[in-house]
Amino acid sequence: MDELLVKLFIESHREAPEQIILDVDPTDLPLHGKQEGRFFHGYYDSHCYLPLYIFCGEHVLCARLREANHDAAFGSLAEIARIVTQTRTAWPEVKIILRGDSGFCRNELMSWCESNQVEFVFGLARNQRLRKIIGAQMHEAAQQWRETDKPARVFSEFAYQTKKTKKGAGIARAAWRRRRNTSMGKRTLALW
Repeated sequence: MDELLVKLFIESHREAPEQIILDVDPTDLPLHGKQEGRFFHGYYDSHCYLPLYIFCGEHVLCARLREANHDAAFGSLAEIARIVTQTRTAWPEVKIILRGDSGFCRNELMSWCESNQVEFVFGLARNQRLRKIIGAQMHEAAQQWRETDKPARVFSEFAYQTKKTKKGAGIARAAWRRRRNTSMGKRTLALW
């Protein structure tokens, strides 16, 4: 079944594309009984499974049912490696980009991508160091919001590296908007 999903995706193209983007994402599958392997997941605030999906556009390339007592990236490397291998067998020259949220920003996965010529874009979890790096942009977005009373977004690019990863580029979106039913602002921070 796993191979069939990728095979159908490949066969849906008359010729090899120059580039494909693989989106990897978990989601919750709420449970309402005493199913085997059910776990309470704090983020989703329910007992659930945590299936893994990998898409390329509208095509489902992987749907793996998983228990919710694991990290979001659990088992994703094996699935991504399988899909990349099968895709590159059919299309050796295709450029592959992997996208995922901060749950997939793991050294093991990034190192594998670098070793296998797979580009990647992962979200970064907020932390004090990143907040310092884009503090000026957060201040600028707040100032714009105060002056215009309209949602404000300020983007910034920066170099970023952890102790375990290669140096890479980071992109941040600092945003301010009105909170519902109040005159107060709400800040948000997105990091890629």
